[in-house]
Order: sequence, then structure tokens, then C-alpha cells
Amino acid sequence: MTVQQSKIDNPQSPICRVGIIGAGTMGSGIAQVASTAGCTVKLFDLNQAALDKAKASLEKIMSRLVEKGRIDAEEKNRIQDNITYVNSLKELSDSDMTIEAIVENLDIKKKVFQELEGYVSEECIIASNTSSLSIASIASSLEKPERCVGIHFFNPAPLMKLVEVIPAIQTSEETLKISEETIGNWGKVVAIAKDTPGFIVNRVARPFYGEALRIYEEGIASFFEIDHAMKSVGGFRMGPFELMDFIGNDVNYIVTETVFKAFYYDPRYKPAFTQKRFAEAGYLGRKSGRGYYNYEDGKMQQRQPERSRLASDERGTSERNAQYIFNRILVMLINEAADALFLNIASAKDIDNAMTKGVNYPKGLLAWADEKGIDWCVEQMDKLYEMYHEDRYRCSPLLRRMKNKGMRFGL
Repeated sequence: MTVQQSKIDNPQSPICRVGIIGAGTMGSGIAQVASTAGCTVKLFDLNQAALDKAKASLEKIMSRLVEKGRIDAEEKNRIQDNITYVNSLKELSDSDMTIEAIVENLDIKKKVFQELEGYVSEECIIASNTSSLSIASIASSLEKPERCVGIHFFNPAPLMKLVEVIPAIQTSEETLKISEETIGNWGKVVAIAKDTPGFIVNRVARPFYGEALRIYEEGIASFFEIDHAMKSVGGFRMGPFELMDFIGNDVNYIVTETVFKAFYYDPRYKPAFTQKRFAEAGYLGRKSGRGYYNYEDGKMQQRQPERSRLASDERGTSERNAQYIFNRILVMLINEAADALFLNIASAKDIDNAMTKGVNYPKGLLAWADEKGIDWCVEQMDKLYEMYHEDRYRCSPLLRRMKNKGMRFGL
């Protein structure tokens, strides 16, 4: 079955038969998305237990949706019947598109892609769901690298609207066009990102975690106080430490370390010892029962009463301190978003869509910059640089240029 034949079978989508590699949480979620959109899906994993777990999990999710009246029994059966669970990579041979969602290890991904290419047709698109690895490097493992593209979903895949589509320098225009159209037909918002470390979200979001950890390490505020500031002042659904506990400190630290190394040790992405030590101690967050908070019966509790270590006359009132925390983290996020635009990582619209629909930020960062004022953004960055004299706090040239010309993003 070729891509062209698929279009005849289902004119609503350029892709009908989808292979998913990896039956973990992400792979299972992508399989559900594709199946719901009407594709026939083969979910592959060498581990039969993982396949059994994925099938049982989907049954539970579908039953819950029926109970809530979101779908009826017929739709439930259709979605489940669209998915076949296989433990041989050869079973994916008739796929129009395959999406890999396995461990973030470049060598393993390359090995899987090389084997897969021997089974699928020449027209089959081979995609990776990697969150931070080079698509160009993954594509180089293929005899036809032009068929390779990054298609990065966010967890949980069925609920999160954003999908980053990342063309490598080898990716053909046809592959990009079909991938973008397919993901759009699956009901997702597509953001096209340049093949650079972290793409859009995992690059732009680094200060949300990194600057929060820096503020904690400086003794300005506790985990709880920082989280409270970002939620109460900024309107974020979760604070940085809550979110790191939700993601997993091991996973979040690895992404930070990967981005830091990939950017040739740019201090803007420098990991924090606090997070490294928590990961080393096994304090991974919700999945381990403790992280920056303790979790008993699924309820979040402070690990122990924490107090800020700075004197009250330095910190000012708690309200002023919360505003300082929010302003500092926000301007670092805005600066990162502006720099992503400056370096042509993505369009302004895609950057703001990525942050609101990929990680549920209350506003797009570039729109937020307009609201706060470009002058304010530059002044805040310059104050931080004057305080620390670290390259971590350098202001984006784009923001400085916009201030000098009286410009705004206009989103």
C-alpha cells in the first residue's frame, strides 16, 4: 500500500495505515489519536506485557469516555478495533507512516530505523517522536533520509492539542507537507520547528524550570513559594516544581542536560545541582511518591515546612516577593521565546501556539511581551545582567532592536 493509494481509500487523510513503535504511555497515546481519526494502527513492542498493558489501558480510557457521554459504544468499538497489537517489526510493512516513540537514545533509534526501512515501502514516512534529539542524525541512518521527519506529541497525546513537526535538512517537501496535513487531520495544532535542540517547547520552556531552581538555590523562596507565585500572580496551572514532579525529575533533568550539551554549554540552559541531586536520590516526583513534594494517596504535600533563607528586609513582603519571582521567570521565558524567533526556530505564531497548547501557558510569551512592554522586558533583562554579570542573562538582540525601533510583536 502506497501513500497515493491511501489517499484514494480515504480522501480525508493522506495517511490511512499507521505503525507505532513503542507501547509505552506516549506510543499508546499516539495510537489512540490515530485510531480515533480513522486510521488503522499497528502498535509494536517487543515486550508482550507492554502490549497487554496498553490494550487494557485503552479499554479503561474508552469505557470512561462512554460513561461520561463523550463517545458511544459503537465509537468505542471502532477505535479499539482499529488498533492491532504486534511484537514483530515486520508487521508494520504495509504502513503509510510509522512513528517511533521509544527510549531517548540515538543509537537505539538509528538501529530500529535501519531495520524498519528494510520492511516498509519506499513511500512510507518514517517519523520520530523524540523531544530533543537531532532529526538530521536520526535520518542519516536511513538509505532514504528524505522520508524522515520529527513528529513530536506532548503527554498525554490524546489531550494535548500541540504537535511539533520538525523537518531535518534531509526531509523532502512532500514528506513535510503530508506529515503536516496528516497531523492536522488528526485534530492537532501543528507548529513547524527548526531541527535544533529542544525544538520549540523544550527550548523555550527551560527557564520555567531553570530559573525557578536558581531562585530556590539563591534562598529567595521555597519550592512552595515559587509555585504559588507562578500560579497566583501569573495564572499558570502548575508551578515549576509541581510540573517537574509531574514530568519526573529524571526525565526533566535529562532533557535539560541534553539541551545544555547540544547548545555547546550555553549558560542559559545550565542544569541545577538541586535537580541532579533529587534525581540521584530517586526523588523523581509523583511516580516515586516523593520529589519536591511528598505524594500520599495521590495527594501533594510539602516535604517539610520550608522557609526562605533571605532576611525579610531583603525579601520585602510576601506579595512583593511573589511578584519578583513571577517577573524574573516570565522575562527569562519571554527572552528565550524572542531569541527562538530571532534565530528562525519557528514563526511568532507557532512559538506562542506551542507554549499555550503544548504546555498550557496562560498566554503566548510574545503576546505577553507586548502586554508587559518591550521596554520593560529589556530593562528587566539588563537588571539581571547588571546583578550577576553572567551570559545566562543576556538580552535577546531582537528585544533590544524592537525597543530601539518602538516595535511590538503584534500577536
